Amino acid sequence: MSDTILAIDIGSTKICAIIAEIKDSEVTIQGHGISKSQGVKKGAITNIELASKSIKKAINDAKRIAGSNITSATVSISNAYAKSLQSTGIVNIPHKDISIKEINRVMQTALYNANVPTEYDIIHVLPYNFRVDDQDFIEDPFGMNASRMEVDVNIIMTQKSNLSNLKKAVRSAGVEIDGIVLSGYASAIATMDEDEKELGVAVIDLGGQTSNLVIHTGNSIRYNDFLGVGSNHITNDLSMALHTPLQIAENVKVRHGSLIESSNEIIELPIIGDEESRNGVSLEVVHSVIFSRVEEALMILAKSLEKSALKEQIGAGIILTGGMTKLKGIRELAQAIFTGMPVRVGYPDKINGLFDELKDPAFSTVVGLLLYKAGGHTQYEIDFQQELLHSKAMFEDNLNDIRIGHTTNDAEDVQTTRGHKEEKEHKKEDQEESVISFDDLPDLGHENKNPFKKLASWARQLF
Repeated sequence: MSDTILAIDIGSTKICAIIAEIKDSEVTIQGHGISKSQGVKKGAITNIELASKSIKKAINDAKRIAGSNITSATVSISNAYAKSLQSTGIVNIPHKDISIKEINRVMQTALYNANVPTEYDIIHVLPYNFRVDDQDFIEDPFGMNASRMEVDVNIIMTQKSNLSNLKKAVRSAGVEIDGIVLSGYASAIATMDEDEKELGVAVIDLGGQTSNLVIHTGNSIRYNDFLGVGSNHITNDLSMALHTPLQIAENVKVRHGSLIESSNEIIELPIIGDEESRNGVSLEVVHSVIFSRVEEALMILAKSLEKSALKEQIGAGIILTGGMTKLKGIRELAQAIFTGMPVRVGYPDKINGLFDELKDPAFSTVVGLLLYKAGGHTQYEIDFQQELLHSKAMFEDNLNDIRIGHTTNDAEDVQTTRGHKEEKEHKKEDQEESVISFDDLPDLGHENKNPFKKLASWARQLF
């Protein structure tokens, strides 16, 4: 069975829409569209009308390539909007076996116990530690036998007005929202491998106007932070330092941007306000401007990592992703700033039919949205619609095996309380095993008699 999905990453510099098909948990891209972002600054929507036009253009391009007319989408929400909250939930397990129902109940209890402000809406409830009775750090409590279960969760929330503005912008583009995912979380899904999840990893998404940090330890995202600095700030700095137009500064950054080597070579650049005149600029100045801005951003993120108090749990180190990672030497600089931690650049590649244009760290978030819809979310999660997401198959009991008066969970209890009676009945005739005894049916109280018992009594009196 296949399902067609649409993912939209609403970034500060670009908006990307991808239509893909999910078949047997495999994602295959069918079409994509990219438009220049308008009405979005530092991850926040500042003009709904302009943002909606940009979203609509990206969606229409994707629809044209894919030949699909999909009407619902999973959308990213910037870390700029998000706040985190930790909470704990405890429940008793009446039937001793932990099912999906119990896991949902304990997570909903943790959400209920959290002090969520009234003006905030929930985006994700992510469990990172289960305790079963007195046993800690349970990877998956499903199917375990226990009398009590606890869970620690990380609740990611956003202001209602932010969510409302996002929904309006997407709806105005002709699409309904069926999923909302934190952009840093989506980037992490696209770039982390299983070993890194196991060991603990920090994912830093260096975008156009923002930088996001998320830390994955235990079973899910434990910490997220946001910095309103991105590669556009390098362009602005270059424009001011070199007295040249923004577009020229962007070209200089792309062509000569390097954090390793500096050169004494002189390049000729037009001057703001007098583009006929040329100004000679040393590449050493270009290198110095870029280096100082990137170093500052990474050092702020390093302080945020220290503040999280989770640094000791990050065994796999740092994954850098996002458009700014295309700067030559960024991995080496990050390695020097995040001392003693391995650093790698993460590319989105866990997907079929990925166009060459999309095999770029700048598209990690939108690819992560597709993988999220294909089941790449954490093992258990409550989403923005307050529904439990999980990957467990729901088995239905075979009705032929169920006897009236029993439930499959209570079979053992019934056996002990009625053991003597059933032994006597088995001695009478083997064939009576498959016959329902009306006398064995449970009473439902004086006011609400069991109708089968009434029927049996009436039949005896009649015959």
